[in-house]
Amino acid sequence: MPIVVQKYGGSSIESIEKIRNVANRIAQRRSEGFDLVVVVSAMGKTTDYLIDMAHQISNTPKKREMDVLMATGEQVSISLLSIALNDIGVAAVSFTGPQLGIKTEGYHTKSRIAEINEGIILDAIGKGKVVIVAGFQGVNEKNEITTLGRGGSDTTAVAIAAKLGCPCEIYTDVDGIYTVDPRLFPSARKLETISYEEMLELASSGAGVMHTRSIELAEIYNVPITVALNTGNIKGTIIKELDETMEKTAITGLAVDNNEAMITLNGVPHDIKIIADIFAKIAKLDINIDMISQTTPVNKLVSISFTIPKNDLSQATSILEQYKKDIFTFSYETFDNITKLSVIGIGMKSQSGVASKMFNILAENDIAVHIITTSEIKISYVINPEDQKKAIEAVAREYNL
Repeated sequence: MPIVVQKYGGSSIESIEKIRNVANRIAQRRSEGFDLVVVVSAMGKTTDYLIDMAHQISNTPKKREMDVLMATGEQVSISLLSIALNDIGVAAVSFTGPQLGIKTEGYHTKSRIAEINEGIILDAIGKGKVVIVAGFQGVNEKNEITTLGRGGSDTTAVAIAAKLGCPCEIYTDVDGIYTVDPRLFPSARKLETISYEEMLELASSGAGVMHTRSIELAEIYNVPITVALNTGNIKGTIIKELDETMEKTAITGLAVDNNEAMITLNGVPHDIKIIADIFAKIAKLDINIDMISQTTPVNKLVSISFTIPKNDLSQATSILEQYKKDIFTFSYETFDNITKLSVIGIGMKSQSGVASKMFNILAENDIAVHIITTSEIKISYVINPEDQKKAIEAVAREYNL
């Protein structure tokens, strides 16, 4: 029988009733002639609850211990779903990431999948069982439990699908990918299809539907992904290879990210070695720098602004404090209340004038811009949060999003 990998997020299994509903959906799909590998997240807000408990004990819990703690949430989910399936006569077996031989590399709480032992999965399928897998986790070269970062269950599901050479279905509490988050712009349109490249840019720009690493893997291994509602049979959105129909519109979607902070360095010597050293030290902390802008030198000094995840701000400032001691001219400012607005579209490659039109839209609505970055298919702006609603509505109207 053909194999399908399914993934159910925490909201899909946040109660016993919902776990039973998912079990019935799996049973129905199996009766249609499919072998199934089902990846699940922790129930509801379990991971948040576990993190909160750790921080009640310590302001700076060790990341190794956080991984051990957070990985328990998925273990509860897989066992309960397997019990529910076996109870309705569907043979099922659950596996944690380490049990399944999901090898990881990199940093605790931000690991990447390096290897999967598909033999264990295929052996269980050969015995007629539905395979239930704990998402978000694996084991590193030191035999320590690690996690893949928030949303990492998507990555687990796509990585398994890539290894098995089969499609992947992501079931969540939304019925597909929208041009704009419907919570921010209720009249946003649902997309029938979207390219890997566009989806990767949307995900990395703050659209929370998919984990960025999962899209990277899907594109590399050409894994088609369907994102759909976890209840009913509403048609979802297919993430797939680019085709010529996707280039007809300049802008496919708009993403908003309120989880980044901006740092501005002032009085930095215009010396590439010093600038490189600052960013190298931040990178060593596994902090992802996103947008960067630099002023023209004045008296051989420059100002540099860049954005990072808001929760990495304290680590980054610890590096900058050292530079204040070492470089007499150096100072910095932090801004943890910013909005990153990004417009994305494959059509930008072939249609000119998007940047000009965007500047006009922002200018007409008196929206100040602090940083701008561009790529072939994306333009991102750092704006003030109070301008977010106005900016979304203006851009969405202009591009019929």
